[in-house]
Amino acid sequence: MAGTKGTTRGRSRARRARATMGRRRWLWYALEAAALGVTALVITVASLGRAAGRFAGVGLWANLVPFAGVAVLCGLALAVALRGWLLLRSRVGAGVVVAPALVAVAVAATAMWWAIQPSFQIDLLRLRTAVGGTAEAERMAIAHQVFAAYRRADRRALTHMLERARPYEPVVYEAAAAFGVDPEVLMGVGAAESSFKPRDSADGGRGLFQITAPPADAVAVVARRLGISKPDPADSRHNAWLAAATLHRYLSDMGGDLFLGLLAYNVGPQNGGLRSIMAQYGARDFVTIQPYLQLLPRDYPVRVLSAALAYRLWRANAELPAYEVGDNAVRIQRIGVPGL
Repeated sequence: MAGTKGTTRGRSRARRARATMGRRRWLWYALEAAALGVTALVITVASLGRAAGRFAGVGLWANLVPFAGVAVLCGLALAVALRGWLLLRSRVGAGVVVAPALVAVAVAATAMWWAIQPSFQIDLLRLRTAVGGTAEAERMAIAHQVFAAYRRADRRALTHMLERARPYEPVVYEAAAAFGVDPEVLMGVGAAESSFKPRDSADGGRGLFQITAPPADAVAVVARRLGISKPDPADSRHNAWLAAATLHRYLSDMGGDLFLGLLAYNVGPQNGGLRSIMAQYGARDFVTIQPYLQLLPRDYPVRVLSAALAYRLWRANAELPAYEVGDNAVRIQRIGVPGL
């Protein structure tokens, strides 16, 4: 009996050991598959992005068919590469179980290094433009308006303004977090509204964000969250919270469209607000509403986002790089416009 019990325990331990080994083996398989997937994704994006740049256009035979051909060839090449990998791994993994996964991870690391290079970023941008269609083209067009506005700006004056902004950063970030808006964009709003010189203006604007007629529901939410009876726009903290609540409200009204949300923030409730103006003229986005805003600052979102971009660059570099010097334009574009 004692011998039987010992044999049973030994078998149980052997089964547990086999189960543990099997789980580890599947973990290595999963790591290998994930690494191969990352590599394939990088190669696909680079190939299609390069093809999108080479065959950009709307011609059937000159543009669309060659691009589709590259996509097919890319798929076939990946299938052949996978077949080759399966043949190779049977040899690589014959002696060491983890060897194929380690080789796959090394290949994926090389692919990820490639993915951060400027050439790959250009290919990615081309593919995004091709896949995104009209919406992506409009986004990129406006983004370049932001880059151009930064290029034209007086960097010395911008630096002085950003230095003035330092004392207000904590309340702006607090307000942004409270309402789920981008803090860099909110800093851009403050720059466009007051250049971080809180004051009362002749047109009724008050304080850091030149608060005039915030939506009643936004005022109520701010009062409730701050535990006060009524926000005071002369108080910088209250002012920032009112701005964040108002921006959040208008972004929601505009379906999360950053350009329209900022424009709605600037337009305010006059003439029924931006949504009413867009319906009147049949405009569907920021690009199509711009021509109808002759009496309003159509460039307001661009001014806000160029200031937000300057703020992002200033925080990252402790200075504002000149856009046209060396490869700064490419680097700044890669850093990107806040909120986009």
